[in-house]
Amino acid sequence: MNFIKRPFSLFFVLCSLLFILCYLPLTAQESILTSYERNFIRASLSAKSRVLIDAELDEKAEVFIGSLYDTALDFTLTNGEILKNDPDMIALVVTAARGSAESGGSASARKLWALFQIFTDIYTRVEILEALAILGKDNQEIIGSLNKFLGAENVSFRRAVEPAAARDFPVVRALISALGIIGDSSSFPVLFSTMNTGYPQIIVQECLWAMESIQGDYRDYLIEIIRNNPFPEKAAAFRIGAYNEKFSVAERGELAMAALEVSLENSGPAELSLRYDAITALTRLRWSPAAPLAIRNFYKVQSDFTGGIAPRDRFVEAIHCLAVMSSSEAARVLALQLGFINSQTERTGVYDEAVVLALINSLGDLAEKSAFDNLLYIGHLNYPDKIQSAAREALNRLQW
Repeated sequence: MNFIKRPFSLFFVLCSLLFILCYLPLTAQESILTSYERNFIRASLSAKSRVLIDAELDEKAEVFIGSLYDTALDFTLTNGEILKNDPDMIALVVTAARGSAESGGSASARKLWALFQIFTDIYTRVEILEALAILGKDNQEIIGSLNKFLGAENVSFRRAVEPAAARDFPVVRALISALGIIGDSSSFPVLFSTMNTGYPQIIVQECLWAMESIQGDYRDYLIEIIRNNPFPEKAAAFRIGAYNEKFSVAERGELAMAALEVSLENSGPAELSLRYDAITALTRLRWSPAAPLAIRNFYKVQSDFTGGIAPRDRFVEAIHCLAVMSSSEAARVLALQLGFINSQTERTGVYDEAVVLALINSLGDLAEKSAFDNLLYIGHLNYPDKIQSAAREALNRLQW
C-alpha cells in the first residue's frame, strides 16, 4: 500500500514543481507590468511620458512594454477630448504612438486612428500617421480610413477659396507616405487623384513615390486610369507611365497604345493633345504592336491636314510613326499615299515637299517591295533633285 502511495506522492511533487517553475516567470512579468502601470496611473500628466520612457529602458521591456503602451493609449483616449490642447497630453500621445510602432503592437492601430481624429494639431497627427504606416499593414479598416481621409482632404483643398498655407501640408505628406509604406492596392486611385489635385510639387513627388510602392502591377493601374478616368487624368497617367524609365519598352508601349486608343475615339482638344503625345511616344519607342492604331491615326491626321485643320508637322509625325512600325500594312498605306500625291503632282504640279520626302524616306525605312512602283514613278515626274535623289536611295533599300 505504501509502495503505491509513494510514486503518487512523487508525481504530485513533480507536477507542483513544474507548475511553480512555469508560473513564476508569468507572475514576475505581471508584477513588472503592474508596477509600471501603477507608476503610470499615479504619475502627474507631465510625468507620464517619463514613466513610458523609463519602461522602455528596462532590460525586460520586451515582455510587457506593449501592454503598457496600450494602457497609455487607453488613458489618452479617455481624456483626449478634454486635454487635446495640453502640451503634456500631446507629448504622451506622441510617446505612446512611437512606442507602439516600435513594439509592433498592431492591435493599437485602431486606438491610434481614434486619437488621430481627436488630436488635430500637425505634430501629433504626423507622429500617429508614422506609427500607422507600420501598424496598419494588412489592416483593411485602417487602410480604408486613411484612403477616405486623404480623399476628403483633396476635396477640401479643391474647394478652398484661399490657397492652403505650406504649414498645412505636413499631414497630407505624412498620410501619403504612410499609404506608400503600407503599399495596399486600394490606395492607388486616391493617391493618383491627390497627385492631380493641384498641390505643390513636393506633394506630387510624394504621390509618385507612394504609387510606385503600391503592391501589384503599376502599369495595369495606369492603363485602367487611361481607359476609365476623365481626360486630364488620362493624360497624367500617360505621362507618368510612358516616360518612366523604370518601365520596360513593352510596358511603356502598352501605356502609349492605351492612350492612343482612347484618344482616337474622341475628338476634343484634350483628346487631340493626348493622341499626338501618344504618337510621339510610340515613334520613339518603335513599338510595332501599335501599327493598327498608328494607321487609324494616319488617316485621321491626313483628313485633318487636307481639310486645313491639322498642320503639316502633325501629318509628317503620323508618317514617321508608321515608318517605325515594321508593318507591311503600314508600308502599303504609305505607298498608296505616295501614289495619290504622284498622280496629283502629275495633274496639277502642286505638292508639299516635306510630306513627299517624309513618305519617301519612310518607305525606304520600311524597305517593303510593295513601294517599288510608286517610288520608281517619281523619276518620271517633275520633282526637284532633292526628291529624285531621296527616291533613288529608297529604291536601293527595298528588300526583295
